[in-house]
Amino acid sequence: MANTALKSLSRSDATTSKTDKKTTAPKKGPKATRAPARTLKQVNEERKRNGAVKPNDVELDEIWRVYKKTGDQNLRDILLETHMPLVRMIAERLLQTLPKSIELDDLQSAGVFGLMDAIDGFDLSRGIKFKTYCTTRIRGSILDELRSQDWVPRLVRLKAHKLDKAMRKLEGELGRQPNQMELAKEMEMSLEELSSTAQEANARAMFSLSEKWDDGDDDKDMEKVEILADKNSADPADQIDQRDVFETITRNLTKRERLIIIMYYHEGLTMREIGEIMELTESRVCQIHTNVMARLKAQLDHANLHA
Repeated sequence: MANTALKSLSRSDATTSKTDKKTTAPKKGPKATRAPARTLKQVNEERKRNGAVKPNDVELDEIWRVYKKTGDQNLRDILLETHMPLVRMIAERLLQTLPKSIELDDLQSAGVFGLMDAIDGFDLSRGIKFKTYCTTRIRGSILDELRSQDWVPRLVRLKAHKLDKAMRKLEGELGRQPNQMELAKEMEMSLEELSSTAQEANARAMFSLSEKWDDGDDDKDMEKVEILADKNSADPADQIDQRDVFETITRNLTKRERLIIIMYYHEGLTMREIGEIMELTESRVCQIHTNVMARLKAQLDHANLHA
């Protein structure tokens, strides 16, 4: 290698080999000591001063040989830095097939762990290129990370993939969208099994309402929730609050009083209709309603007084 780190390591290896051969008599004088390992920053600065930003193939082979023999961490870091663009390339290719909610940085982080494992487990004696070996490890590490964060079981993913593959095949052969009978015959299953598989496959996707709405107009920057939201519908939070308040204030009412309040205010029935259902006169229903309202008003006034 062109840089001083590799030369010093090579000279040290040669000195060690000569010393190992002389085992018949002990050496006199002080023992030879290896120079302390330099930091990655020092190695990178020297490599940049020498113009060796990226090692060539010959230097890379020498780096591998010395690293596997010595385990020098500075050389390991150089190998990581050299193959980092490969991690980004694989992550970008996978990102094209994934939902928009997946971040490129997350894929790259998972790919780096795969690259580190590939460097540690690479065997020079097998005679294969490291790029071929590490590509599989990097891709596998990214896919493992995606599966660990996936809320859908892998079996459902496999069924959905099989269903999509059969759909695309029949569409190409028939020139139209296949019917259920044709799809079931292609997948070698009954209509009931096909229906069950389709239902499971529909649960494999999750969409974020915070994503931007892509309608081809670059001037508009709107989220999906702004498009899909029903402005005229009741707010669920308000409905829950109203239900809690209603249960609190009617907790001490009798069953008949509570039914009258529910039918009058929630069902929208008239006093006469409530009387017919409960077999009471309309005047009696009005009397019960008036008494209940007076008691509830007294309870609210008492609560406000002590608040």
